Amino acid sequence: MNLKEFFEKYPDDEACLNKIMSVKYGFKPYCVGCGRRRSFKKKAGRPVYQCGGGHQISPLVDTIFEKSSTKLQLWFFAIHLMLVTRSGISAKSLQRELGVTYKTAWRMMKQIRILMGKRDNRKLKGVVEVDESFFGGKGMNRKYVPHFNEKPKDIIMGMIERDGEVVMKKIETTGRIALWEQIDKNIDRSATVMTDQFMGYKNIHQMGYDHYAVDHGKTYVVGKTHTNNIEGLWGRIKPGIKGVYRKVSSKYIESYMDEYCFRYNNRKTPDEMFDILLAQI
Repeated sequence: MNLKEFFEKYPDDEACLNKIMSVKYGFKPYCVGCGRRRSFKKKAGRPVYQCGGGHQISPLVDTIFEKSSTKLQLWFFAIHLMLVTRSGISAKSLQRELGVTYKTAWRMMKQIRILMGKRDNRKLKGVVEVDESFFGGKGMNRKYVPHFNEKPKDIIMGMIERDGEVVMKKIETTGRIALWEQIDKNIDRSATVMTDQFMGYKNIHQMGYDHYAVDHGKTYVVGKTHTNNIEGLWGRIKPGIKGVYRKVSSKYIESYMDEYCFRYNNRKTPDEMFDILLAQI
């Protein structure tokens, strides 16, 4: 949606509430009170629907909107802004756009990222490229040893299906055990795994994977053996983190990765991205 289409579709809180109602219960839901299919009418001035038998349903219960005093239209607009930006939007920018406090804007983004992080735990198949990257701290590679009181780097491991989805996980070390654990959890044994020649990936064929490695000290592509897709994604995420968010806490960095992963995984259906995310409630 562009801005005009957004406000035509969601002109007020009631339109947003109707959307949530349809997402959670369908247009003609079964009443959770009487168990019969009835027509529902919204109670004036309250985010509640009531069936003909007098039983009430609150569609905001058990969602990120529950107990929030922020208008639903602002929530929807925040979701819209986080989806249409390629590199993300900071909480400070969202604060200015919505006219809310910084604390409110930050909490809204945190809750929306929780929705973005939900996935069906399907393991990646086909040709899967695997690589790890470093965020924050000082220095540019894994060999850098932090000085006293310097913030250590956060390590993010990325696994991407060619022409498919991407999964990113924070890991504590680039040791073989940590790398193999994530590969086992997220990649199907029938997949072909592409990596660089980092020693942590050596011998993963012992786990049952077809494994090919490219020596980045000599070249980046050998036939169909390369990690260009995951490398290209790092090239999109790192400028976003540095330019938009500036600094990201180690505690929440994986949720920021979920935001980038969600946009990437739904890149082929941009017109449906808003509804896909809203369905996660």
